[in-house]
Amino acid sequence: METWNRNIRMLTAVLILIALVGSLPTQAIAKSTSTQPNIVLLFADDVGYGDLSCYGHPTIKTPSLDKLAGEGLRLTSFYSATSCVPARTQLMLGRYLSRVNLGKTGAGGDGGIPDSEVTLAQALKKVGYRTAMMGKWHLGYQKNESLPVGKGFDYWFGLPYSNDMQKPWVNTDVPLWLYENTKRIEYPVDQDTLTIRYTEHAVDFIRESKDGPFFLYLAYSMAHLPIHADENFRGKSRAGLLGDVIETIDWSVDQITRTLRQTGNDKNTIVIFASDNGPWLNLPERMLQGGVLPWHAGFPGHLKGQKHTTYEGGPRVPCIIRWPGQIKAGRTSAEIATGMDLYVTLVKAGGGKLPNHPVDGHDLGPFLKGRTKSSPSQSYIYYKGGKGQAEGIRVGSWKLRTIEGTELFNLDIDPSERFNRAEERPDLVRELTKRMEDEAKKIANDK
Repeated sequence: METWNRNIRMLTAVLILIALVGSLPTQAIAKSTSTQPNIVLLFADDVGYGDLSCYGHPTIKTPSLDKLAGEGLRLTSFYSATSCVPARTQLMLGRYLSRVNLGKTGAGGDGGIPDSEVTLAQALKKVGYRTAMMGKWHLGYQKNESLPVGKGFDYWFGLPYSNDMQKPWVNTDVPLWLYENTKRIEYPVDQDTLTIRYTEHAVDFIRESKDGPFFLYLAYSMAHLPIHADENFRGKSRAGLLGDVIETIDWSVDQITRTLRQTGNDKNTIVIFASDNGPWLNLPERMLQGGVLPWHAGFPGHLKGQKHTTYEGGPRVPCIIRWPGQIKAGRTSAEIATGMDLYVTLVKAGGGKLPNHPVDGHDLGPFLKGRTKSSPSQSYIYYKGGKGQAEGIRVGSWKLRTIEGTELFNLDIDPSERFNRAEERPDLVRELTKRMEDEAKKIANDK
């Protein structure tokens, strides 16, 4: 009887051990086959369409971004906005600024994202993502709930708004602080090392979040004027200080992608690089002081216009998307895509839910994966400041611009907007004018 009991106890122990050991591979497999990709969103400031070597710059070297493009998709008709706040609103909320009562969010402003809005971070956090932001926010800061950590980010290290919003460039007595979460940690800010420090914090976050899913939003403060570069990069580019700044960002991209590989997350991470708007070429007099020189601004490439204009050089910016196993490597597409589309696409890819109110973006997923030839985003409204009167519309290859007379361009044939075809196609002018007015009215009224 004693032998029988001993055998039963041994058998029971073996069965328990098998059950415990057997459960470990099951948990590991559950993590490795997760359908939720990690997301790394890299968002430069005032970097123009032609500032990267893979978009045609002759002397600035961006090997890391070139490699990213070679491993993914390079978009040549990607639209963000004409200036900082509209671009960040569209990216974080998926909506034109005309739909959002944001208020003033720069130095001294008490505005912010209303509680009725759902940020990209909030949508992803609801479905289990760990979230962090490094860099420039510019969507409200006076109240803690207006800061990134009040809008869905678990951690934030960065500036509350643009790096020029201080004397001598802006007549304000509000100090520009560097923040960590809700705490002000540095004043004056050492801007020479900002890109380096943003990157170091981003790398730490990826390492700490290696088991995923995680969402990292790195919004560089550069190349917004005044530009700065760390001593290890200063004087290294043939393109002067601007080249040093862009090449520092390229180094940052290398550090991010290298860390993804080292942590085993490279194949399950969507990496996106884009810019908020084009270069600030037509500088106001207030900016030409404190060491700022006209050639510190970026390069729109072959595009006409600049930041704060609705010619293509304002809202059309570089955009690279890499998603291993989903996006075919080495693709280039002239299909229309926008920052608002990124919002919808990333929420969907992460398994999140879109808000109940209207959004202006589309899910690029099927297009990115090659299931459809055309992007679902077939039009874009041009707003100079993000709100108020629409200045133009693009539908397919045609663009109508009405703010300075009537201009009609075929952007497939004439991306530099040299040939006004309005007199030749009055029927198309009428059609696009009506569509622009109808869509802008709906956006303004349908909150």
